[in-house]
Amino acid sequence: MAVTKAPPHPRDTGEELRPQSPPASSPAPSRAPDAEARRLDSPLALTLLMLLVVLCQGPIRAALGAPVMQSWMTVFVAVLVQALPFLVLGVLLSAAIAVFVPPSFFARALPSNPVLAVPVAGVAGAVLPGCECASVPVAGALVRRGVTPAAALAFLLSAPAVNPIVLTATAVAFPRNPEMVVARLVGSLLVACAMGWLWLRLGRADLIKAPARHAYEGQGKGAAFWGSVRHDVVHAGGFLVVGAMAAATLKAVVPQTWLRTAAENPVIAVLALAGLAVVLSICSEADAFVAASLTQFSLTARLTFLVVGPMIDLKLFAMQTGTFGRAFALRFAPATLALAIVGSVLTGWVLL
Repeated sequence: MAVTKAPPHPRDTGEELRPQSPPASSPAPSRAPDAEARRLDSPLALTLLMLLVVLCQGPIRAALGAPVMQSWMTVFVAVLVQALPFLVLGVLLSAAIAVFVPPSFFARALPSNPVLAVPVAGVAGAVLPGCECASVPVAGALVRRGVTPAAALAFLLSAPAVNPIVLTATAVAFPRNPEMVVARLVGSLLVACAMGWLWLRLGRADLIKAPARHAYEGQGKGAAFWGSVRHDVVHAGGFLVVGAMAAATLKAVVPQTWLRTAAENPVIAVLALAGLAVVLSICSEADAFVAASLTQFSLTARLTFLVVGPMIDLKLFAMQTGTFGRAFALRFAPATLALAIVGSVLTGWVLL
């Protein structure tokens, strides 16, 4: 039988073991000159900006000292200082609910009858603090776990509008008009339940796509909580600043005759503040302070601002599109806006 010999080891042949040299590689490409220029231009631009501010501090100081700017800054800071504590508290509580309360809890708590599940879900939104940024993913989780879409939509509309944090903020913003708290609670609940029943009657199951899993599901509780807090603070805080700036501009810059003209016509006043609520997209924990600053308008018009804003605005439309699909959002948003305007006007006519 033939025996196959193994090849001799280099040590046996007297050859030295030399490490193999790595294959020649092409030289690393040099950094693009325009990228390097951009990197170097950033500190230069900041330096030039600071130098410009120093050189123009006289005109800037004079502009900030003008009565209009002082009035603008007063309203802007007042809205921020009043609203910020409620915003932070609402974000913390909504993040805690989204992370530590399992969505299956809501599915077990709701009645099996869809007609009864709609008002129960609306009332559940009234006792659970959270802003509209948190209500959309929670509603998506409810639909994903088999809750009837009509009940999930009622929860989506009521939770950011009538929870304890929002109602407390409304009471602080309207200390001389406590009826605004009751009107906001009643009007928002009526609209949420009406929209849920309307979707139960006319909505089609194929219009709602299956929501994707929440971005923080599968993470640890601590990481998910702080991730949710960071997300909501950045988004809600940014919209709060925009809303405070808009309120200050309306108060200090826009001619008062324009505002009085719009406020004197009840129909125009309601439509104007409804459109303003959609465009500003203020977090529900802070919108009461913006509404309270619009003293030219009637309480009913400001109630419309408070009912419409937490239910449909630009950021909510984008979130609903991403969660449930464009076909759903294009039908749900206009119907919600129309019902919110009608419901707030009827509630204001009765209670205000």
